[in-house]
Amino acid sequence: MTKERRAEVAGRRTVDSPEVLKALSHPLRLRILRHLGAAGPATSTTLAAALGENTGTLSYHLRMLERSGLIEDIPERSTGRERWWRGVRGLDIRRPPQGELTEAERAMSAEVDRMRMEEDIGLARQFTAGQAESDGWMRGSRSLIHLTKSELDAFHDDYLALLARYTRGPEDAPDDARPVLLRWFGLPAD
Repeated sequence: MTKERRAEVAGRRTVDSPEVLKALSHPLRLRILRHLGAAGPATSTTLAAALGENTGTLSYHLRMLERSGLIEDIPERSTGRERWWRGVRGLDIRRPPQGELTEAERAMSAEVDRMRMEEDIGLARQFTAGQAESDGWMRGSRSLIHLTKSELDAFHDDYLALLARYTRGPEDAPDDARPVLLRWFGLPAD
């Protein structure tokens, strides 16, 4: 299945430009995206308070995220100088092929991978430490299966389609919903 077809099937728009990679290569921008995804729309003032940053810094990074198509202004909520921001829904953010990146873009890609891995390691530790007290909110699975390359591709496409089926923003979620971080990766065991 082609990348375009996977995005179409999942009802998502694939984003894989170096500009998006650059926007994602800053830790504060990743924190902004995480906060908007978990808590919903916010202003630079509310984001600054939540993230412990000043509004000038937040405004700069919000503009960078907007230029990259990762967040958008909510005109109907914005008044005067106060702008409300939300994450753009339906994005399937992919890394551009390494062979198409410049040396500087490959370095940015490696930095994004490093930041995400640090976050993932922290989440794994949190999962291990807090599962017993989570009241069933922490779930996980580990498996070993034998797949062909095409079966692994199909499994990945099915996972993305499953995510798309359950994806909604905080403003559309039921009152008893919570933001849940999910991770999936597959790698050969040999």
